[in-house]
Amino acid sequence: MVFTRGYDRLVNLSDAVIAIAVTLLILPLVDAAGDLRSTPPAEFLADNMQQLLLFVLSFVVIARFWLMHHQIYRLIDGYTLRLVWVNFAWLLSIVFLPFPTELLGQGTTVGSVTSGLYIGTMLVTSLTGLVQLIMIVRRPEMQIEAVRGTLRLTPAVVATCSMAAAFALSFIPGVGLFGLFILLASGVAEGVIARRQKARAAARLTPVETAPPAA
Repeated sequence: MVFTRGYDRLVNLSDAVIAIAVTLLILPLVDAAGDLRSTPPAEFLADNMQQLLLFVLSFVVIARFWLMHHQIYRLIDGYTLRLVWVNFAWLLSIVFLPFPTELLGQGTTVGSVTSGLYIGTMLVTSLTGLVQLIMIVRRPEMQIEAVRGTLRLTPAVVATCSMAAAFALSFIPGVGLFGLFILLASGVAEGVIARRQKARAAARLTPVETAPPAA
């Protein structure tokens, strides 16, 4: 059954949880700065450079996931209980991400287990996001009228497969987080696919012009 009442609450709750997760990312650095005392700021930044870089990386990751979530939910105006629970699973993975981020920041070296946990968390986020999109595509009545029946899964599938590849690569010695670079190629591929799909959709919607009858 598709519900429309309370849809805004679902979106607002998701946004609030994401905001909390982003805030949690910076707390370890705030705690460390509280013990700064006589340590020069430049030395503090140098000692915590790894944590700073991981904070920026995780912030960008969560921001990217939020953008994808926003793009999906602005195309619908209804929901089902199953969609709500899958969305909660998606939010759970977002809230969990600060934990592997902190593990990576505390280690002097990035091991395959910690990098695998970090990218694996992102993979869960991608998978649950894909499941939400599949549920929306299969229930056109949840979609707004302007896009009803036109949504495609291909870009999301490409992104999820790329994340799965990055997860597998993270367990190869010497690769670790560098496996995330595969997502750059994925982003380019997603853009190309999305543009082609928009062009095809526009071509289907454009009426065919016919030549006027000869006099």
